[in-house]
Amino acid sequence: MSTQQVAAEQVVPHFVGGGRIETTVRPVPEPGPGQLLIRVEANALCGSERGQFRDGSAVTPGHEAAGTVAAAGPRTRTPVGTRGAVYLMDFCGECRSCRLGFTNQCLARRADMGFNRDGGYGVYELVSESIFFPVPPDVSATEATLLLDIMGTGGHALARAALVRPDIESLLVTGAGPIGLGVLAMAKLLHGADFPVYVSDVTDYRLDLAASLGGTPLRADAALPPDLRVDVAVDTAGREAARRAALSALGQRGVLVLVGHGETLGLNVSGDLIAPERAVLGSEYFAFAEMPGNLALLRTGESRDYLNRIVTHRFPVADIQNAFELFFSGATGKVVIEQ
Repeated sequence: MSTQQVAAEQVVPHFVGGGRIETTVRPVPEPGPGQLLIRVEANALCGSERGQFRDGSAVTPGHEAAGTVAAAGPRTRTPVGTRGAVYLMDFCGECRSCRLGFTNQCLARRADMGFNRDGGYGVYELVSESIFFPVPPDVSATEATLLLDIMGTGGHALARAALVRPDIESLLVTGAGPIGLGVLAMAKLLHGADFPVYVSDVTDYRLDLAASLGGTPLRADAALPPDLRVDVAVDTAGREAARRAALSALGQRGVLVLVGHGETLGLNVSGDLIAPERAVLGSEYFAFAEMPGNLALLRTGESRDYLNRIVTHRFPVADIQNAFELFFSGATGKVVIEQ
């Protein structure tokens, strides 16, 4: 095993429930065969952690982590000192889905980092080498987190829509949280600055941020413009009302992509789907193989500065309680814990 100097213990955040985060001391794990120990340098907050913040967590949360390899176990090839991002899903690499490249649909997934295995809010995170994506030295750890839910999940949703509707000329995004902002940003980067993207939300801060990124803001607590017709709608809010509004805004051959987990959606199959030939698709995270293309996009032209504008707040891990409270107030874009 190759290693840098690593402490025997680490102080990590403990999500105890009731919206409280305390600290606890845990041993630093030693990487086994095929494993890497990552010294975490950045981890972005996500709305999917609301349940852990509210109800507590037996494991250390954090599934948008980036950092540097501090130790490498036997049968690994990644040099100690390599910086990279950690993919959420510890996929098996052998099942039918993985062999076809659909690692986000692994049939024998070993873990979801930060949800049922310790994640990135600790000092160190133990990961399978197969889910560690190296980045060049010029990409900071915080920038590396952009490859995950912002670029990865956002870009994958648009790619899902293009499978059914390749001639996309307009887009509605319901929800201007970080995932929705990621969809907006990826649409602008992939389709051009003039590509029309409408973004609905109830939070003024996030609507203003969406507008600064080139989106057209719409109030979600008011009716959408009756003449609004888009080719694709991506729901990141997870609310039934938002999904229903998005479906109603689709033109013929329109595609609704559901990204945000949450509530249901009732359908009038004949009127909503058959007659206008609309489609409703799910989109779960993204495939590991999408990361190289997104890294190249991140490093192209003005893309880096544009994407970095989605990160509005950075906190040290000592202020993680305040970070979560502010994030769930809605008065932020992407929030990152930096160590």
